Amino acid sequence: MQIYQTKCGDSPFKELDLHKIEVSCASCSLSELCLPRGMGPEALEKLGNIIKRSAPIQRGEMLYRAGEEFKGLYAVRSGLFKAFVTADDGEEQIVGFFLPGEMLGLDAVETQVHVCSAVALETSSYCAVPFTKLSEVCKEIPELQNQLFRIMSRELSSENQMLLTLGKKNSEEKVATFLLTTSTRFHKLGYSANEFKLTMSRQEIGNYLGITFETVSRVFSRLQRNGIIKVNRKVINITDMVALKNLVSGCAG
Repeated sequence: MQIYQTKCGDSPFKELDLHKIEVSCASCSLSELCLPRGMGPEALEKLGNIIKRSAPIQRGEMLYRAGEEFKGLYAVRSGLFKAFVTADDGEEQIVGFFLPGEMLGLDAVETQVHVCSAVALETSSYCAVPFTKLSEVCKEIPELQNQLFRIMSRELSSENQMLLTLGKKNSEEKVATFLLTTSTRFHKLGYSANEFKLTMSRQEIGNYLGITFETVSRVFSRLQRNGIIKVNRKVINITDMVALKNLVSGCAG
């Protein structure tokens, strides 16, 4: 899977590799740790010493596997990651796609063992934060602990809200929610909320949403017939954002 997005104001369908997007610290989910307010140079240096930027990893390379020992948290700097669990019969269930500025690894905080696996879907990079060292720094800099809890809470709340939302919706509303959520996430990166390219398969979308790929295709066609989106192969253009939001909220006529 690869996702491309057009920068606000660019010509239609201009492609942009996510691995070329280098998220600034201000946009990153770890910005409150990297740049906490009111901290002196010495404290910032201690924090900076434990947050390490990775070398780029390639498509298909694993960040961690289910069952592996928890070593730390990972904030995506560029590229795209997929988190998934594998059933006893070998079937894969996608549990999330992670864009630049988002955090992985929270699944293992409680048990100290990862319950899902994470793989790069294209050339990607990340910031690694060893949890043991982070805990030690928190002891020296108490205000960091509250900031860490706030970040973890925000990420988990967002994930749980998505799962709860999808569980209560029909197939059309699920696909609409996926499109609107993707739109919102890219908009936070400074890119167009109305036009983006999704090169993941319909099957991958269906796997994540809990519906068949045939259903995903039918819903895309229906949304296009209703003038809510335009589909140009892999490019999605949201032509009626109000209607899409109404569909997500269950207010569509």
